[in-house]
Amino acid sequence: MNHPANGQYEKLQNALGRLYEIQRKGGWPKINATQKFYLKTQNAPAIKQIKERLRITGEFNSKDTSSIFTEELVTAVQRVQKRFGYKQNGVVDALLIKQLNVPVEDRIQQVLLNMQRFKNNSAANTGTLLIVNIPEYKLHVYEGTDHVFDMDIVVGSEKNQTVTFNDEMTDIVFSPYWNVPPSIVTNEILPAMKRNKNYLRNNGYEITGYENGLPVIRQKPGKQNSLGQVKFIFPNEYGIYLHDTPAKGLFEYPKRTFSHGCIRLAEPEKLARYLLRNIPGWTNDKIKKAMNSGREQWVKLLHPVSVSLSYYTAWVDEENLLQLRRDIYGLDKKLINNVASR
Repeated sequence: MNHPANGQYEKLQNALGRLYEIQRKGGWPKINATQKFYLKTQNAPAIKQIKERLRITGEFNSKDTSSIFTEELVTAVQRVQKRFGYKQNGVVDALLIKQLNVPVEDRIQQVLLNMQRFKNNSAANTGTLLIVNIPEYKLHVYEGTDHVFDMDIVVGSEKNQTVTFNDEMTDIVFSPYWNVPPSIVTNEILPAMKRNKNYLRNNGYEITGYENGLPVIRQKPGKQNSLGQVKFIFPNEYGIYLHDTPAKGLFEYPKRTFSHGCIRLAEPEKLARYLLRNIPGWTNDKIKKAMNSGREQWVKLLHPVSVSLSYYTAWVDEENLLQLRRDIYGLDKKLINNVASR
């Protein structure tokens, strides 16, 4: 995803013009799929519809109107899969058909909403900036407006949504304790303790006291710890932070809404190395040792790092491709309904 200051509003405005032109010409046809998958060499009526649909939006430039899934169509499908953030395997499945069948009017609304979001975003334009884009399941690292790297993330579930706000990161915590929130103690840990009297010991938890009749529980540093081996703190009223996770398998899923609201990182050591690169003594070896020490250690950053937790379902990438994502928390829908009810 591009930095908001890198002309995103104008780029989306150009994409919007193309969508309006498609709308003026009658939009795009609905694909009537009768199979779960369509792939190379297959022959089916829906394949002809797929070609026509992708021809309208520019992914398929061939004049071929046959119902055979050709090599050219594989390339076109891979490009449209990139647009929607799917694995680029060249296979048309039910999820892709669903996205392709969203009417052009809905895509116009989506782009308009995100233009407004980019216009309103006050993310920093200088220094180090971390942008979390929730619907994209990505963390992007910038220096000023220059993109440095990005990584996959896991975000909050629909029930425990990751909140959007801007803040400043101040500390990195190696081998952290996890202070379990009271809601998780009540809803998850106490029932587990009833089922298994050794649950706390088996999972590295300890009771440090009682508050309002509820045990105060924390999980000790180590490989079992739900925060993994490092967390990144930007103090906020929501108790949200970035952290490692022992559940590495979750990053294999295309939809990654599994957390209680915090953001889990696929490559936390890489982020720690980058943020500590200018602090003397924090070599890669020292960082690795701190992550594996089993002893909590706080490190204050030389300068606070700007963090933006954002919700963009449409933007234009470096290749000038309009990127579109699912409205995982229903925030687009909510905004559209609010406007309609006025």
